[in-house]
Amino acid sequence: MTVAPERLHVRVNPVQELTFSSDTRDMLANATRDIDRFGLRDRLIVDIDSHHEEALEWSDVLDNIDDEVLRDYGKGIAASFPGGRDYALTSHIPGLRFQEVGGRIPHSAERGEPVPEGAEHTYTVTERAIEALGLDYQVVFPQTMLDLGMHPNPRIATALVMAYNKWFTGTVLGRDSRIKTMLNLPIEDPDAALETIRRYHNHPHVVGFLITSQRFFSVHDNRYMPVYAELERLGMPLGFHAGPNWGDSWTRSMNRFTAVHAMSFCTCNMTHLTNWLFNGLPERFSKLKVIWIESGLAWVPFLMQRLDHEYVLRTSDAPLLTKRPSEYMREMFYTSQPLEVSHPGALAMTLAMMDAEHTLLYSSDWPHWDFDPPARIMTIGGLSNTARDNILGRNAQRLFGIHKLPEPARLLHSPAYTSVEGEVATNGPLPNSDQNDAVGRIS
Repeated sequence: MTVAPERLHVRVNPVQELTFSSDTRDMLANATRDIDRFGLRDRLIVDIDSHHEEALEWSDVLDNIDDEVLRDYGKGIAASFPGGRDYALTSHIPGLRFQEVGGRIPHSAERGEPVPEGAEHTYTVTERAIEALGLDYQVVFPQTMLDLGMHPNPRIATALVMAYNKWFTGTVLGRDSRIKTMLNLPIEDPDAALETIRRYHNHPHVVGFLITSQRFFSVHDNRYMPVYAELERLGMPLGFHAGPNWGDSWTRSMNRFTAVHAMSFCTCNMTHLTNWLFNGLPERFSKLKVIWIESGLAWVPFLMQRLDHEYVLRTSDAPLLTKRPSEYMREMFYTSQPLEVSHPGALAMTLAMMDAEHTLLYSSDWPHWDFDPPARIMTIGGLSNTARDNILGRNAQRLFGIHKLPEPARLLHSPAYTSVEGEVATNGPLPNSDQNDAVGRIS
């Protein structure tokens, strides 16, 4: 006799579908839950690296190009060429947008989100992210513009940077005091970079300036010394923002995006930092604060050890240095994302070597596919509450200044905090967690 197999009873759990049209607040629902879970409302939280999709307002950016010929040329491309509306005159290659994993990950989360068009778009989706992540301030960068270091035409690259800066400061900044930025410098043209610094350094929501790191240039070239000197004179930090590159001499040998993403975000900043050190720029500009953005942290102890080893064998190659490279590196700043948590022991060593309590700056990298919510910092084992406070916001407030990042009203009268110049008091115990806890990513 044949016995019928027992019928399986499968419970189907409800699944929330997230698409390119999903609301930012829905996508960040888990991160919002973690605000109360980890007591984040009692902490200053400053996100040093996030992005908006400027391609959605690219026509408005083109309108701000000062060069009439380039402006007309760009508008012509935007009107007549497929895809030109979003990328006219840039060096961006839309066909290589592998971040979205064939559309399965809503990488540019605001692209189809139903919000007002035009200028309303950028700050609406940014405000939603600020609220959902529980941030006090968010430093916002473009996306496509970060490729401009690889532009084949320096004149066009400079014109686009100047146009974007004019559009962003005039259209987006100031509508919500929580939205900040570090403006891109048109470093291809040092005179234009100086003009940018002098024009915008007093803007209350411009907290610093940056150089996009995916570029083949020598940071130690004497042409750039006036730029560094001006930043130092004005007390404005300089950031180097990393990015992917599938076209350099090494990544061209790679056949997987993940490999390119893992390596190229690190190697560009490693190269610039090494040149910065061995050419004595920390001694020449000792008061200039430098930030290394979106390279993660795993490369930091490697570079410290490697450069120290080489330096002590040939100090004559770096005659301006008065101490080991690692000591200068501990005086620089680093953003946290992507925080490599897969090896807790290695992460603990990294944080100790870099003096993370005083040099690490929280960053989300929202809306990119590998973003980190603030709760990620709360799940790192071995950090004191003071260290968590510093990383989440106090280091940034000291770096950029309380005049740029004022104390939020809700914290002014909190017994848990003193002024930024004073010692930050600790908060209560954390929920039971370890650094591999699932924290609020996509809900």
